[in-house]
Amino acid sequence: MVIVPTYNEVENLAQAVDAIRGAAPEAHILVVDDSSPDGTGELADRLAAADSHVAVLHHADRAGLGGAYLAGFAAALDAGYDILIEMDADGSHPAGALPALIDRLDEPDHAGMIIGSRWVPGGGFVDWPAGRRLLSRAGNVYARLALAIAVKDATAGFRSYRADVLRALDLAGVESRGYCFQIDMTRRVLDAGIAVAEVPIVFTDRRRGVSKMNTRIVLEAMWRVTQWGVARRFGRRRPAPARSTTAVE
Repeated sequence: MVIVPTYNEVENLAQAVDAIRGAAPEAHILVVDDSSPDGTGELADRLAAADSHVAVLHHADRAGLGGAYLAGFAAALDAGYDILIEMDADGSHPAGALPALIDRLDEPDHAGMIIGSRWVPGGGFVDWPAGRRLLSRAGNVYARLALAIAVKDATAGFRSYRADVLRALDLAGVESRGYCFQIDMTRRVLDAGIAVAEVPIVFTDRRRGVSKMNTRIVLEAMWRVTQWGVARRFGRRRPAPARSTTAVE
């Protein structure tokens, strides 16, 4: 199941669903809408009515990125899906990389989480402003140093999980709601002794709509990573380093 969180993505959602259906026809899609005032939820309902591979989960209140994914995880696990994928609706994540995110879970190293990475060889960007690239690079460097992990793109939001990995984690204890949710999930998977791998993707800046990133989100992420880093250095073991691939197959 591909979980797609939305807030005011009415201009992008139909194209995102079409791209997913074309790249991974066997996959089901769960749109988790945070009560978008622009009609995204209503559009999602129409898409679901027209395609049995699409379902919608409506949030009564805006729960943030982390809250949307946690709700999506719970629904997908309850429904018995064995692979769960995170993917944005804004077109920045290339649907063509979905087969690599799925197939990489079957490699002999038994990685339980696969990240679509912008910062490994073969990864990159299209039309992303230099300031956003610098922010991404700095955030990932800080996360690696603070948490002593080897993952190159811990902030990335395009990733796949084996269902058994998510069931093994204490998802009820995840309090992150902003973009630090991705870093939080990365450290939790590694702390559980589960390998993480990265496959390269080319990230494309959104063509329509407005990014949800703001200063508050960045500051929240920095504060939480600092807290986790301090806790890790006082009595908590360090995780095994992540393994990365270098090509999308």
